[in-house]
Amino acid sequence: MSKDNYSYEDASAPKRNARLEIWDMLSILTLILTFCIGAYYVAVFLFPQSAFNPMKPDLAALSVFPTPTLTPIQLEATWTVTPSQAVTETPTLLPTYTLAPSSTPLSLITPSITPTPTATPKAPFSATITYIASTIIHQEEACNWQGIGGTVVDASNADMLRMTIRLEGKYNGKSKTELTVSSIAPAYGKSGYEFFLGTTPIASKGELKLQLLDQAGLPLSDVISIDTFNDCSKNLVLVRFKKNP
Repeated sequence: MSKDNYSYEDASAPKRNARLEIWDMLSILTLILTFCIGAYYVAVFLFPQSAFNPMKPDLAALSVFPTPTLTPIQLEATWTVTPSQAVTETPTLLPTYTLAPSSTPLSLITPSITPTPTATPKAPFSATITYIASTIIHQEEACNWQGIGGTVVDASNADMLRMTIRLEGKYNGKSKTELTVSSIAPAYGKSGYEFFLGTTPIASKGELKLQLLDQAGLPLSDVISIDTFNDCSKNLVLVRFKKNP
């Protein structure tokens, strides 16, 4: 290329490129500076007492409310009774009354109320006891049997069924407690009952007790004492309960 054909636009092109690079660097520096300033303000905001804060706030001056002080409650003094203040009560005896003398001896005074004896209520049923030979009921047993049997009737001698009879006591040295009901031993009658004692007749005196009860177990008769005999003609105790009129 000759000097005559030299263009000024071509010569100035490199300078334009250099000017653009300087502005880019200034922009970058400006962004860095802005970031640093922002970080500084954030650090001062978060840590106001840090060393890089030239204007540290006075926390003591910012305290608006004073710190409360606890004051202990003063209890009142305990009042103690002194011996001079104690009151001693002296018991006062009640007046006694003295009976006026009487000219009539107590032994001669006739009571105005005469005690009336209380009558013992009579049981609803009475019992009659008869001693017979067991062969009248148990012919096949001969004398190898001993027991108690009988019937329960009302005041007109009508049989009363399902009445409870209780036997208690001792027989041949052993305790015995049994219950039965009327009508289970028809050999004695419609209301017949029976207690078997043993196969050998023995003698005892009042060791067995017999009593008639209602369906609730309450007594309808007095307690009947039963004797037994070692006699074949008396080895069956026949007890007949009859309702009192």
